[in-house]
Amino acid sequence: MADRIWIGADLGTQSVKVVAVDDGGRVHGRGSQPLTGARSGERHEQDPEQWWTAFATAARGATAGLDATRIGGIAACGTSGTILLADAAGRPLTPGLMYDDARAAAEALRVNEIGEADWNRLGYRRMQAGWALPKLLWLLGHGGAAAGARLLHQTDVITWRLAGRQVAADASHALKTGYDLLEEDWPWEVLDRLGIPAGLMPEVARPGTVLGEVDPAGAEATGIPAGTPIVAGMTDGCAAQLAGGALGTGSWNSVLGTTLVLKGVSDRIVRDPAGVVYCHRGPGGTWLPGGASSSGAGALSRRWPAADLDELTARASRRAPEQVVYPLASERGERFPFTAADLEPFQIGDAADDVDVFHGVLIGLACVERLCFDHLDHIGAPTGGDLAFTGGGAANRYWSQLRVDLLGRPAALPEHAESAVGMAVLAATTAGRSAAEAAASMVRTGARLEPDRARHELLSDLYLRFADHLHDTGRIDRPLHAHVHRRAEH
Repeated sequence: MADRIWIGADLGTQSVKVVAVDDGGRVHGRGSQPLTGARSGERHEQDPEQWWTAFATAARGATAGLDATRIGGIAACGTSGTILLADAAGRPLTPGLMYDDARAAAEALRVNEIGEADWNRLGYRRMQAGWALPKLLWLLGHGGAAAGARLLHQTDVITWRLAGRQVAADASHALKTGYDLLEEDWPWEVLDRLGIPAGLMPEVARPGTVLGEVDPAGAEATGIPAGTPIVAGMTDGCAAQLAGGALGTGSWNSVLGTTLVLKGVSDRIVRDPAGVVYCHRGPGGTWLPGGASSSGAGALSRRWPAADLDELTARASRRAPEQVVYPLASERGERFPFTAADLEPFQIGDAADDVDVFHGVLIGLACVERLCFDHLDHIGAPTGGDLAFTGGGAANRYWSQLRVDLLGRPAALPEHAESAVGMAVLAATTAGRSAAEAAASMVRTGARLEPDRARHELLSDLYLRFADHLHDTGRIDRPLHAHVHRRAEH
C-alpha cells in the first residue's frame, strides 16, 4: 500500500509555502507564493485576503498531479501574535497586524497590570507590545469593535476558508492572545476586566486535533480534496521544532528566517523573570520554551535589498571576523534575548567596506543566538541536548558554520528544514502516531556541522565584547552578564 501524503503549510512574513510529504519523508510536491506587507515605524500590516489567495495558489502547486486518495490531512502554521478582526462570515474587518507590529505599547501596559497574576503563573511574566492581546485591545479601540466581530489568528483565516465555516483556533497561536495553557481555557476574568466581549474569542483546540474537513469550495480553490481532515496547527517556531526532529528534553531548534526563533523541549514549564521566554505545550505532555527575536536574516534584505547575497557571503567568508553588527530585521526594537523597544542597530569594530559590514551582520546574528542560549541557561531551561538549524537562513552553509563555531556546539541541518514540513509531521499524528514517531520517519537529516575550536576562541572574544557593550549600555543586567562570562570560561 502506498504511503499516505500529508500537506503542511507555512504562512510566513515574505511568502506562503505548502509541501506534500509522505510517511517516509519524501516530498511529492511544493508550492510557494510571495506575500507583501506595509511597514511604517512601529506598524507592520498585511492583507489577510492575500494570505488566502497565496495559500490557495501554493496549495494547487503542491498538490498538482498527486493521487488524491493518498492525502491524509492538512495542517498550517503562521507567525506568532499575528491577528485581525473579521465579521461573522469570516471577511476581514481590519488588516492583519503582524507579529512584530509594536503599536500597542500603551495597551500592553494595561494588559500587564490587569493580567499580572495570570501571566506570572503561565511563566512569561508580562506581555510585549507585539503580542496579540495588546494588539486586540488596540483594534477594539480604533474602530474594530463591530457587532459580531471575531478575533482570528493568521492560520484561522485559512482553516475557516478551507472548512467553509469557523473552526477552533489552535492553542499554540492562541498563547499570545492570553490563552491559559495550564487551565486550557481563556482567562475570562482578565478579558472581562479589559472590556473584551466573550463572543469575540474563538474556541480553542490542542495542536493535532482534527478541526473539520475541507469543503467543496475549499477543495476547488486549493486542489486539496474535499473531505480531507483539517488539523489544528502550531506557530511557525513550534512547527520548525517538529521539522528539525529535535523532540528530546534539552533539544533545541534554531529557526533563522526573517527573524530568529528558538524553541526547545522541557519536561516542565520554564518561567522567565525577564518575560522574554514563554512556553507552548508540546507533544506528549512536554513543554516548548523559547523566544522570538527581532533580529534575523531580514537584516540582510533590509540593508542589501538588491544585492547578490551568495556573492557577498563568498567574499565575507575570506575575511577575518573582526566586526559585530546588531542584526535587527526592522529599524528598531528587540524582543529576545532582552527587550528594548528603542534599540537600533549598532556596530562594534571598524569596517573597511560593505563586505565587512555584511560579515558583521552574520556574526551579529550568531552573537544574538548565543546570548539567547546564555539567557535560557540562566533561567534554568535545559539547553544541553541536540541542536538543529532550520529556516531559510540555514541554507547559507557559511553562516551556519559560523553560528556553530561561535556557539561551540554541533548542529544538524535537516534535509527539508522548513516549518511547512513540521506541519506535515503534525498532520501525520492523526494516523495514530506520536509526534516523535512521525518525525522519526519523516524528518531526514542532511548534514551535521562540527565547531572549529580555534575559530570558536576567536569568535568568543568578539561575543564577549558584544555582551560587554550590551551590559555597559544597560541592555542586559549584571546577573546575565556575569553568567555569560562564567559560561565562556567553561
